[in-house]
Amino acid sequence: MELEGKKVVITGGAGFIGHNLALGLKRLGAHVDVVDSLQVNNLNAFSRNANNLPQRELYLSLIHERLDLLRAAQIPLHILDLRDYHMTARLLDELRPDVIVHLSAVAHANMANKDPYSTFDHSLRTLENVLDYARNSKPHLIFFSSSMVYGNFTNGMVSEDSPCEPLGIYGALKFAGEKMVIAYNQVFDLPFTIVRPSALYGERCVSRRVGQVFIENALSGLSVTMDGDGSDRLDFTYIDDVVHGVSRIIQSDKSVNQIFNLTFGQGRSIHEMVDILRNHFPEIEVRHKDRDRLMPHRGTLDVGKAQRLIGYEPSFPLEKGFVRYIEWYKRIWKNGSAEEHGSRTNSLVGSA
Repeated sequence: MELEGKKVVITGGAGFIGHNLALGLKRLGAHVDVVDSLQVNNLNAFSRNANNLPQRELYLSLIHERLDLLRAAQIPLHILDLRDYHMTARLLDELRPDVIVHLSAVAHANMANKDPYSTFDHSLRTLENVLDYARNSKPHLIFFSSSMVYGNFTNGMVSEDSPCEPLGIYGALKFAGEKMVIAYNQVFDLPFTIVRPSALYGERCVSRRVGQVFIENALSGLSVTMDGDGSDRLDFTYIDDVVHGVSRIIQSDKSVNQIFNLTFGQGRSIHEMVDILRNHFPEIEVRHKDRDRLMPHRGTLDVGKAQRLIGYEPSFPLEKGFVRYIEWYKRIWKNGSAEEHGSRTNSLVGSA
């Protein structure tokens, strides 16, 4: 048990990344606590919005499955709004973590651009409250940033030393979060690691990321729509690779006060993702729409630093991870999801 005895708190831990990470760290022997308000892209949000959310019933069932998995693994869930400074400090003081993985944030670039106040409130305000607790007890703080901090990639590839010129609200707030974390290290000697993931996908995601929408539309007999001509390249990363990377960060002293790209390490085009989808849904129709001007041109994130310093070894190329994701979706659809949620499928809008 590689993490035996480590006390880890995951803020925003009932989300897509968080619950997968909690389960993975628990399997490695860590004592894990999850803190989440269940408000942001989670149970409360989907429960409140009854009429305008595609696949609402399916997503509610996936969220309940997350909570069931946490419960079965005996991982405590503390339902708390991390914007509450005093309650956050009180809970963390009770839990006394060795490691805090901070995931609490609005995780959608489009949503951030449409509602900057709420994004700031649920992202930087929650981070500030966690940092203010951590400045005294000094746990190892792992902050989840984003590849969006880079803005447009230079020559199709970026390393952790590449300039950061984020586009839009989401990337700007993630970069601001990084600067806050580094500042707390400078002033209070708080140990940190900043993680920059990219284009995550995997089981029980309800965020309607590009691969998820493609699969759902294919299962529903609808077309898929690509932004632009489909040549945009993303470093698609299966959730298990990120879980592996974070476990290596916690285990290695060499991760402290570092920034790491945690991706597969290979940019792939949207066309390539659709080609894999076609192997499972040969009749799928593909359409195109204008590219979002606030979406940066991206590509490959160099993961060499993480490989050298912490032994990070991503093992899920798109042909392996995305195929596993497709097969999982087919199973949940076959087991009743398509019939149970069929009334919603006609309202799906294909989107990249």
